[in-house]
Amino acid sequence: MKIKNGFVVREVGGESVVVPVGEMSKNFHGMINLNETGAFLWRFFSEDHSIDEGVAALLEEYDVDEAIARTDVEKFAETIEKNGFAE
Repeated sequence: MKIKNGFVVREVGGESVVVPVGEMSKNFHGMINLNETGAFLWRFFSEDHSIDEGVAALLEEYDVDEAIARTDVEKFAETIEKNGFAE
């Protein structure tokens, strides 16, 4: 999975937000608020990676149970795909 080009993550007031840029800003009008894990996964999936690679990256970055990491990554991927943000 890879997140489409045209979005950038910015820190605003201590919060991570995703904003559209360029052509994408014509189709998506808004911002996406991310928690710390969401921002990590957004940046990770800015390059093409598998779900399993995302789980491994989350386990390396955070002290979390593998089952929870897998659930979080799968839910993140599902949300990204459902909203048309994945290539």
